[in-house]
Amino acid sequence: MQKFLPILVKYLFAILVFSPVLVHAQLNGSYVIQGKITDDHGNALPGASVQIKGTSFGAQTDTTGRFDVTTNSKFPLKLVIRLIGYQPQEFEVKSASSKLAIQLYTQSLLVNEVVVSASRQQEKLLRSPVAIEKLDIRALKETPSSTFYDALGNLKGVQMTTAGLTFKVFNTRGFNVPNNFRFMQLVDGVDNQAATLGVPLGNAIGPTELDISSVEVTPGASSALYGMNAINGMSNLITKNPFQYQGVSVYQKVAVNHVGDDGGAKLLTETAVRYAQQYTDWFAWKINLSYMQGTDWYADNHSDFSPQSKANPDFPQLSGPNNIANDAWNKYGDNSNLSVIDKDGRAYTVHRTGYWEKDIVGDFTVKNKKADVSFNFRLPRQLELSASYRYGEMDGFFQRGNRIGLRGVTVQNAKLELVHPDFTVRSYISIENTGDSYNMNPLADNLEKSFKTDKKWLADYTTGLNNALTAGSDLVAAHAAARALADAGRWTPGTAAFDAQVAKIKSINDWDIYPTSKNPENTSGGAALLQKSRFYHTEGTWNLRKYIHFADVLVGADYRTYEIIPDGNNFVDFSRPADKRNSPGGKNIWYGKYGGFAQISKTFFNDALKLTGSLRYDKNEQFSGKVNPRIAAVYSIKDKHNFRLSWQNGFRFPSLFEAYSFVNNGQVRRVGGLAFIEQGLGYFKNSFLTSTVDAFGVAVNKTINAEHISKDAAAAKNAGILKVANLDPIVPEQITSFEAGYKAVLLDNKLFIDVDGYYSSYKHFIGQIEAVVPKTGNVNTPDQSVLNQMLDKSLQDRYRVWTNSKSTVNNYGFAVAVTYDLYKNYTISGNANYNKLAQDKTKDDALIPGFNTPDWFTNVSLGNRNVFKNVGFNVVWHWQNTFYWQNLFGNGDVPSYNTVDAQITYRVPKIKTAFKLGASNILNSKYFQYVGGPTIGGLYYVSITYDNVFKRK
Repeated sequence: MQKFLPILVKYLFAILVFSPVLVHAQLNGSYVIQGKITDDHGNALPGASVQIKGTSFGAQTDTTGRFDVTTNSKFPLKLVIRLIGYQPQEFEVKSASSKLAIQLYTQSLLVNEVVVSASRQQEKLLRSPVAIEKLDIRALKETPSSTFYDALGNLKGVQMTTAGLTFKVFNTRGFNVPNNFRFMQLVDGVDNQAATLGVPLGNAIGPTELDISSVEVTPGASSALYGMNAINGMSNLITKNPFQYQGVSVYQKVAVNHVGDDGGAKLLTETAVRYAQQYTDWFAWKINLSYMQGTDWYADNHSDFSPQSKANPDFPQLSGPNNIANDAWNKYGDNSNLSVIDKDGRAYTVHRTGYWEKDIVGDFTVKNKKADVSFNFRLPRQLELSASYRYGEMDGFFQRGNRIGLRGVTVQNAKLELVHPDFTVRSYISIENTGDSYNMNPLADNLEKSFKTDKKWLADYTTGLNNALTAGSDLVAAHAAARALADAGRWTPGTAAFDAQVAKIKSINDWDIYPTSKNPENTSGGAALLQKSRFYHTEGTWNLRKYIHFADVLVGADYRTYEIIPDGNNFVDFSRPADKRNSPGGKNIWYGKYGGFAQISKTFFNDALKLTGSLRYDKNEQFSGKVNPRIAAVYSIKDKHNFRLSWQNGFRFPSLFEAYSFVNNGQVRRVGGLAFIEQGLGYFKNSFLTSTVDAFGVAVNKTINAEHISKDAAAAKNAGILKVANLDPIVPEQITSFEAGYKAVLLDNKLFIDVDGYYSSYKHFIGQIEAVVPKTGNVNTPDQSVLNQMLDKSLQDRYRVWTNSKSTVNNYGFAVAVTYDLYKNYTISGNANYNKLAQDKTKDDALIPGFNTPDWFTNVSLGNRNVFKNVGFNVVWHWQNTFYWQNLFGNGDVPSYNTVDAQITYRVPKIKTAFKLGASNILNSKYFQYVGGPTIGGLYYVSITYDNVFKRK
């Protein structure tokens, strides 16, 4: 298949090159349908979408409300007319000579909206077999959030996590992390992920404010139709077709954030331009350009992962600012767990001093550059061929087990797509390059080591401690003197030498060994995050309605392969011996899968009951094939009350990072879970759980201090604390999910109610376990040597291993959304969301489930798009309760918070311009959304949008 892909791409490009000739030859005899669209008061409606039903032929009304649709379709035909804020209409046309005058009527609710993501084909939102949320153009334009992308966080069931200005992560139904492998994000059907990082980089390569048409979000498992990485849900960002949305548009936003922070308010600007035009009956194109720059939110939380009560419980005076084992959330290189014994035989756990994130990042300026272009060709037989290219370059901050500074990360994708009312064929390539990015923990850790090795630093600390105690200092003062002596000559933030050393370490891709001119005997490493990858994807869907008439049958298939270029650090050539793996170069890594599905839908009882069943098969080259079924039923009463039930089984193959990673990350090697990676290393069956090793060290110190016995004797006495990890190679994760829901439109289409509930069960839940392997000896029959190695980091190897829970993980929840049209275009809406992790059995196997979801979160909005003539507003209130966050970066409480977003929009039709004044978190409440994440405050903005719809020549 790898050899076949280039041939396929050449073939599709050949179609692209020769299609204009084919179109010109076969579109002779086409005709133009003309008309005008007004509102119920007779006012012209620009920007309305006019499309011939069942085809790709369509247009957009100009500033006078007029439209021209060129087609060769046979009469009679139906026009589908849509415009945000108005009821969609279907209008029959019997001949080209018809002079059409069409009125649209105001409607705020999405009762007649069509969605495609839930079943991979068009269907009414109300009759979707699973939960699905949609934002149309109006909602996206009128959101008070700072960007349309942030508005997704106000949808029912959607939890938004802010990693920074340029990087937002969305999740549904629990198990949230800043690098979410379980939620898929598509842009016009293209997977938007950065492959080696494993997640979409927010909207860094996605649509601009000017080109977004709608967004659909499917909470819950979507594996039966979309395969891997859709086990928690998926979203699809849909852009504007250049045939239907023509014109030139310009967007300019100016904003400030960091109001009230140290350093004062910071400026943020964003500029976007869209140009789209149809040149002939068969050719249209568009281009989008955008640039954003601002100062990102700071992560500067001083909470302590290792308080005195955990690290040195025998010495209460060594607490708070005097804690010698301080391990602050946003200070790195301070988690070394060194053991010191003073002249009086007292044992302590001591950490190196470390560096704050603010010190090593320095400049928090972030940028996002985006560009995309699309060429669209209308072919005979209702076909539309498009070729598109997207480029995104971004800075930002990303968090896995450590914090990562993203600098100059680029993602590109190129797509060829052929669309027909009955089928779609799509092929694309995605290219990722992490640019000048770096990992903060290795950076800080290697700053410390490039100044002084742990061994030398510990010796100096011990000398300083004993000298101070001999001189009569108390314990707090003695430890302060010891740290001052050990840190003498340390790289000092703010100095030219510090900046030069930081730049030098950031440029080194090998995180293992880095001798310096200042200390040639040192064995520290670099911090560069240099990852390059590509993935190739081809898929197709086909509705068999022309051949099968008793039911609606849809079939589809896809193939994907990842190509990773070994960097000698994060991803390596595993065909090499274990001691040679981290040398640069080697063979590229290929990781492929293929799959297919069939879906059948049938209505009964005069279309009141709709049954849908689907079956999907996926095969990954590292794992056996998996079958994903889904069964759903929707029952409608008078098109007002819609009840649904569904059951589905789904699988998730391990991501690239979960399967293949092999990186020394701040004294801990993070390793993928595939069996061959472990060869020669021993962490599956010859390791202790790291949590028990750390507890063992604390217990040994406590025994020495209490009983005044030797370290060997104390170690032997506490040997029972150590627990063997007993890990297994990784296998695919499996989910079984039940869902029930109800949608209703009541009170003459003024009230919309949407309720859904779910219960999910995960087997082989994928997570990470930390394990410690002794340099020599067997942990299953530990002798004194093995016990002593567990007290000295230099005599052990530490790993974070991607593996599976041995227990079943269950979660459940529900969500309720209500929208009500008040008088005079006022609309109030809200949603309440509840998610709960059932009994956490993963503690039995030391795997961290990372549910990381508040029990309750809610959104309430009030708006009116015409409170006065051409003036509208919208206000949104968000609240969520306190919840416990856990992952391998660290655990802790995320406090409850609430925010208010608000905006006022003034439209000036004569100059085709809209002015918007608003704020996200208008009260400037300070909050954070995950442990280690940034503190977020208010963002205040004004934006100007110029939107000139071209008039057909």
